[in-house]
Amino acid sequence: MVSAVKLLHVARMDPDTGITKVLAVKLLHVASMDPGTGKRLEQHDKLIVFVLVNLLGDLWRTPETMRNLIFEEPEVRAPGSGSLRYAWESIRAPVIIPLLKLAVILCSIMSIMLFVERVAMAAVIFIVKVLRKKKYTKYNLQAMKQKLERNKRFPMVLIQIPMYNEKEVYKLSIGAVCGLSWPADRFVVQVLDDSTNQVLRELVELECHKWMQKGVNVKYETRRHRNGYKAGALKEGLEKHYVEDCEFVAIFDADFQPDADFLWNTIPYLLENPKLGLVQARWKFVNSEECMMTRLQEMSLDYHFSVEQEVGSSTYSFFGFNGTAGVWRIQAIKDAGGWKDRTTVEDMDLAVRASLQGWEFVFVGDVKVKNELPSTFKAYRYQQHRWSCGPANLFKKMTMEILYCKRVPLLKRLHLIYAFFFVRKIMAHWVTFFFYCIVIPACVVVPEVSLKKQIAIYIPATITILNAVSTPRSMHLLVLWILFENVMSLHRTKAAIIGLLEANRVNEWVVTEKLGNAMKQRKNARPSRTSRFKIIERIHPLEIVVGMYMLHCAIYDLLFGHDHFFVYLLLQAGAFFTMGFGQVGTIVPN
Repeated sequence: MVSAVKLLHVARMDPDTGITKVLAVKLLHVASMDPGTGKRLEQHDKLIVFVLVNLLGDLWRTPETMRNLIFEEPEVRAPGSGSLRYAWESIRAPVIIPLLKLAVILCSIMSIMLFVERVAMAAVIFIVKVLRKKKYTKYNLQAMKQKLERNKRFPMVLIQIPMYNEKEVYKLSIGAVCGLSWPADRFVVQVLDDSTNQVLRELVELECHKWMQKGVNVKYETRRHRNGYKAGALKEGLEKHYVEDCEFVAIFDADFQPDADFLWNTIPYLLENPKLGLVQARWKFVNSEECMMTRLQEMSLDYHFSVEQEVGSSTYSFFGFNGTAGVWRIQAIKDAGGWKDRTTVEDMDLAVRASLQGWEFVFVGDVKVKNELPSTFKAYRYQQHRWSCGPANLFKKMTMEILYCKRVPLLKRLHLIYAFFFVRKIMAHWVTFFFYCIVIPACVVVPEVSLKKQIAIYIPATITILNAVSTPRSMHLLVLWILFENVMSLHRTKAAIIGLLEANRVNEWVVTEKLGNAMKQRKNARPSRTSRFKIIERIHPLEIVVGMYMLHCAIYDLLFGHDHFFVYLLLQAGAFFTMGFGQVGTIVPN
């Protein structure tokens, strides 16, 4: 009754609300009911609802009314200044619209560049698959194995396992490496332990002594410092006197478990081709089924190995060393100047320098080494910061060196600078975040800036499909993968900018946390799950801010737009909120 009277008052005071005469009459009739006759009032409940629904309908059909209710700010005047609304309108046309148009043009150009690069790689990998012309298939592995076994001239191999407080996985990696099928007197296992936990150091040393008693040549090496982090440990390991007799070095991170025949499937390539400096194997993820986050990571890394690495190897162009699960010719490392700790991607740094010295690489996708994916969002975020900041920083440091190198053909140098570094390591992150998470939402609330559907929808869709086909079993997760990658592009973009500008966190090295227990669980086991973080540690402000921005744009498009971008914006805002409030990557196997 009171509400009806108030609504009637609004209808009389503001004729622009869209209230029709019929509704006003109905409203007046309801408002004049006798409050003492409760029965009669009850009979008109439906009429009141009908009036309110029609009122909301009229408001909905009046965009200007909804704009006033939701988006227009009240006039807030400061001494000597205009309203906030006036300030916005004063810069909208001369500043915001031109800048946004420029951003659309730049992002469109970068999207097309990324699209062309992805299509080119897809074409190459299609030809490679159809013709079965992978680089390593030109070698007859079985014949090389038989030749090696017949001659009995096994080269001396050094196997390095760098580790840092790897409590959960040190036994797995040491055990797998010590169990390799290779003459016991022809390989040395070097455990490079930079752990700061003294108890853990003693445990790792005991594990090494256990394998020494079984006849394996294991060397346990520690340092009083962590200078150079992983690169420093690997460099000092190569300087040991017993390494002088070694011709090759295999490197495994602490969570990697090579199969027993790993050396038999990699060393023959190096023996057959003296120009070959590196044999890189593929990663196999043992905990990809652990949670949604690991499933989505698997999709991204599968594309890296099955497309990027395979294309780089098959076309004799550059591809990077993955830092683990690879075998180097020690002479190639020496020719390149050894390990350097100037960036957080010491593996890529070494590979680039070795490539500029004329050494060739081969990627052997059939050889897979088991390892663990990060199970927590925190660990994954730190890993992605390192993987995005390092390449950008290396790009800045080595561009001119690459450009002026005369040992390598010009086409290969240009491919290294443009395709490998600029497009894949920098521009791909920028396009994903700035275009899909900033510019497109902004175009929704600034309709004066037009956005072609070919650029905003079709090109991203094609790129996404080309990325996802490498993991067919996860195609049903395609939408979730897109949303997840867009959220992660925030951190990758920030890291790439830090790398280019050499800001404070440019050399930040945080070892990726491994849980280890995922490897020990049987496939059909269902381990208990527990939260690893307090509530305050699960809050990520950057994701929440971007989520609020996209939600605002989604609501605006829902009310006033015509292109239905609000569907994407609402989903993406939900993804940012999900990650921002710590609902992903915080509940892990106990």
